[in-house]
Amino acid sequence: MELSVLNIAGQETGRKIVLDDAIFGIEPNEHAIYLDVKQFLANHRQGTHKSKQRNEVSGSTKKLKKQKGTGGARCGGIKNPLFRGGGRVFGPVPRDYSFKLNKKLKRLARKSALSVKAAEQAVTIVEDLHFEAPKTKQMIQLMNNLKLENRNILLVMSAVNNNVLLSARNLQYVDVMRVCDLATYNIMRAKSLVFEESSVKGLNEMFNLNVE
Repeated sequence: MELSVLNIAGQETGRKIVLDDAIFGIEPNEHAIYLDVKQFLANHRQGTHKSKQRNEVSGSTKKLKKQKGTGGARCGGIKNPLFRGGGRVFGPVPRDYSFKLNKKLKRLARKSALSVKAAEQAVTIVEDLHFEAPKTKQMIQLMNNLKLENRNILLVMSAVNNNVLLSARNLQYVDVMRVCDLATYNIMRAKSLVFEESSVKGLNEMFNLNVE
């Protein structure tokens, strides 16, 4: 797959860059994508939820009424889950939701996600960005020039430039990320992927492909 490199004005620079079919042209494995996204979200869960069990709520342990002869159902103490203020049955307890996935599966998931975006023609290559100062207006103008305004955009850089990062911080629809931190969740969440020209080489290195 060959794409033109655009400048910050959204115009073609005359340079072309080839996206390796081993990354952007494979048959997407939807189940691998599902598992990787599921792991990403699970690993970010705090797991601190907690409800009080029967032995943790306050209340008397005295038997409320005699076992037989009342005409009603038998019951024990006021902490019975059937009563208001009683303990909760099978309530949530603190736990760790994280789980492990094989490295090969995670690599396949990222390649599949990138191939999905390439098939949707949602990949753009822009020349390396060098902002002299952090300016949100400059980032907005860049996205307008690339015709990507008002949509979830993932800007992938070879190394994060603080001025670029700060320029995008106030924009809810723009995320900035280093290529080495790229995850399947971030790729699938974005409507458009914008790669810096130098980040494509880093992407090839990350997947151990031959680079010049």
